[in-house]
Amino acid sequence: MTLLHLDPTDLDHRGATHTAREIAHQPAVWQTVYEQLQAERPIRDAFLQPLLALPDLRIVLTGAGSSAFIGQCLAPALLRLLGQRPGIRVEAVATTDIVSSPKQCLQAEVPTLLVSFARSGNSPESLAAVDLADGFIKTCHHLVVTCAADGTLNRRMAGRTNAHVLLLPDETHDRAFAMTSSFSGMLLAAAWAFGLELPPVTALAQAAQALAEAEADRLYALAEQPFERVVYLGSNALLGLAREAALKLLELTDGKLVAMADSTLGFRHGPKTILNDKTLVIIFLSNDPYTRQYDLDLLRELRREGLAHVVALRTASLNGAEGPHADDVNLALPASAPDLALAPVALVFAQCLALLASLRLNITPDNPSASGTVTRVVSGVTIHPLNQPQKTR
Repeated sequence: MTLLHLDPTDLDHRGATHTAREIAHQPAVWQTVYEQLQAERPIRDAFLQPLLALPDLRIVLTGAGSSAFIGQCLAPALLRLLGQRPGIRVEAVATTDIVSSPKQCLQAEVPTLLVSFARSGNSPESLAAVDLADGFIKTCHHLVVTCAADGTLNRRMAGRTNAHVLLLPDETHDRAFAMTSSFSGMLLAAAWAFGLELPPVTALAQAAQALAEAEADRLYALAEQPFERVVYLGSNALLGLAREAALKLLELTDGKLVAMADSTLGFRHGPKTILNDKTLVIIFLSNDPYTRQYDLDLLRELRREGLAHVVALRTASLNGAEGPHADDVNLALPASAPDLALAPVALVFAQCLALLASLRLNITPDNPSASGTVTRVVSGVTIHPLNQPQKTR
């Protein structure tokens, strides 16, 4: 897949080769991840199924930055799958919260499955969160989803009786600064591992590729507009997606474009004041019939007020009910697809927009932080010792 007809030689010259390739190869990567997950299913199920049968299990989906947003995408779908059983809990809690406030985030007496998402597995918070969970929680198990075979987290957790590692194919281990295929690869891997309902991987891959090809002109046009603020909005799993999309734009433009995310209902409660004639709003419309009513209410309101440029990403089949609009982006997925299925496909649109905005601003996307304020693997974090009595087994 040649991304947006971009010239490979020019991308290399502008420091964008890795980012462009890693966005473009996602459809193929998803197929590889799926095949690996299928091959490893027996050993993974032997680890997971007894835990998921526990009546009072707490599942904590964790990571930092983009990895935290993976958990926020997954939590609503996983809770819907498992939450009918009294006592079971599913929560997305960032490692940065666990590390800074372990006594508020961890519960010693509650059996817990800590699901850690980590591209490199070298983040100090990722490692510290695992250590804290083992130290606090009497019955703690770990599912690690990571992209780096040589990462510290993989090496530390592999072979442990209370842990299972989903080590994804090397293609998911993004070399660029920003997580792209790492994000979507880990998101889908966890969804398949837990047995969440999704369309066939071929349908997801085809929808993502079709989106990038069909929307190339629109993406170029949006990137060339003099927007100073970009707002991403979504509900359910799409709220986590909105946060990841906003972060991607902020990272790849080195903070020169202000980007924020919110839920469609939450946006009216103050954040809506960000709107002006140099604001782009992108709404990810839910496929849940009930939730979609609220998304559409806000979409109509924003278009009626005309304070900002508004683009809506939606499944094509919804146009019959709502009526086509020039600023609708159609996702080639059925209206019955769960919101979690929309997330990796719609994310490709947001990643492409962030890449084009970065190039327009003459930033090098593979390493966008000119000042070194942020790094590919976070640095400058000191893990402070905690005076806490350790659990007794």
